[in-house]
Amino acid sequence: MPDQTYQPTLSQLRAFVAIAEYRHFGTAAAHLTVSQPTLSQALASLENGLGLQLIERSTRRVLVTAAGKRLLPQAMATLEAADRFVAAAAGDGLGGHLRMGIIPTVAPYLLPSVLPELRSRLPALVPHVIEDQTARLLDGLRSGVLDVAVLALPTEVNGIVEIPLYTEAFVLVLPRGHELAWRTDVAVGALEDLPLLLLDEGHCLRDQTLDLCRSQDVRPGTVGDTRAASLATVVQCVAGGLGVTLIPEMAVGAETGRGKLDLARFADPVPGRTLGLVFRGSTARTEDYEQLAEIIRSQRPV
Repeated sequence: MPDQTYQPTLSQLRAFVAIAEYRHFGTAAAHLTVSQPTLSQALASLENGLGLQLIERSTRRVLVTAAGKRLLPQAMATLEAADRFVAAAAGDGLGGHLRMGIIPTVAPYLLPSVLPELRSRLPALVPHVIEDQTARLLDGLRSGVLDVAVLALPTEVNGIVEIPLYTEAFVLVLPRGHELAWRTDVAVGALEDLPLLLLDEGHCLRDQTLDLCRSQDVRPGTVGDTRAASLATVVQCVAGGLGVTLIPEMAVGAETGRGKLDLARFADPVPGRTLGLVFRGSTARTEDYEQLAEIIRSQRPV
């Protein structure tokens, strides 16, 4: 039976949330800058006080129990409220720990400017960046493991609020000397029968590219023969003559500066994507996240 007078500490709740997030005691302990025995003791005290098993652990894996999944959002909300309290005491609206998800086709190009700007404008904010594919980021938001995420819109997920950040064009990356090189009036239909290289399953840019082709009844050649986990890899495959690809405008400078590559741009209406900041509609931090969106928007890569 749980002790009805028991009150969990913030340290205990942070231990539970970190273990649930990372599914690894060593990683969770490092994240919280505590020893593993300290982390384990905090979780054990929480479970004993509640009379519930929140985490199932064995020598091979760490799982969140049904009770843990039920209580995780409340634990996250409690920590979020505590962070807001500390931030308010410091006179800063947006402060404390912020778990921010971001998709791989955005992270390397946006973070170099956004993170320094956050340090400058919001010194009380402690961001924790989690790079992952869209589906897993949305799962993290729904479960309370993440606070916000930067990804392509729309999400079409109930209970998720979307703040558009900006829209960017897709650019066609070609092997050096390709017949479409440096044109600015390429029709989507020009992709017909071209060897189109894509990111692996689960990346939203892959889905957006295929949706674009389907919308124009375009059938590229050899789709899926080569797939990559990063834009850097797929662009280098283009440089090696394996095909062509589409990349977002923000990635052009970083990814096409090396290798034998040419570019081309599409005619109007130019295909592209809209990026946004998303978060749970149940949060009490909507105004804070609107401020965060404004800061991210101001650091749009050019």
